[in-house]
Amino acid sequence: MEDARVSRLRRWIPVVVLALALYVIVRAANNSQGDSSAPAPTDTPTPTPTADATTRSAPPSAPPSVASSAAPSVSTKTSPRYDPADYASQVRSRARRAGVDARLLMAILYNEAYKPHAPSLERAWQKVKPDAAFGIANMHRATFDEVKKGRDFVHRSWEELPDDRDLAIEAEAWYLHDLAAALPATWSAPYTEDELLALGYNTGAGNMLAFARGVTPGNQAQSYLDKLRANWAKAARAVGEG
Repeated sequence: MEDARVSRLRRWIPVVVLALALYVIVRAANNSQGDSSAPAPTDTPTPTPTADATTRSAPPSAPPSVASSAAPSVSTKTSPRYDPADYASQVRSRARRAGVDARLLMAILYNEAYKPHAPSLERAWQKVKPDAAFGIANMHRATFDEVKKGRDFVHRSWEELPDDRDLAIEAEAWYLHDLAAALPATWSAPYTEDELLALGYNTGAGNMLAFARGVTPGNQAQSYLDKLRANWAKAARAVGEG
């Protein structure tokens, strides 16, 4: 009887040792996870925009002469859903001030909505591709720096575009204004003024003037024009003109 009891005890010893070993491993793993540092929070704000209600961040210091664009207007890290129509109020306002067609402004926003516009994603992509465009209107640094000259957002920086969608719309409107000023009084090509301005927005003023003279757009420019035409009715409805 004694021998049988000893034999049973010996059979349980490996089981007990294995259980203790697993307990030590699991405990060590839990302690290691508990000591991990929490990820640093991002510095980009996260409000969700609406067409008529905007979130303003604190205004940066600006010269006394600077007026309406002293403070960022629609400062967003965007919700997972982005719809240019949510910015119809800003589009109408900025188009009116720049003297351009609000439908054109909105249609271009639809054209440029082919990629995600979350600020964190735009900045991550810019690290991979330094010449990438910023903001919901996809504007390059050189273009923004040229357009802002003499305007009330002259003190603003291109790096602010992902976070301030109203600034992006304002810069887009004034760029279209400048392109319109560069157009001749008449042209031979079968394009409307808005179509030429959209082509200029996509390819630059020099190419816009070439298209106005009758040069055939390349595949990329033609695709941009086709998308503009496809988005035209939707853009008109978004700004209340359809």
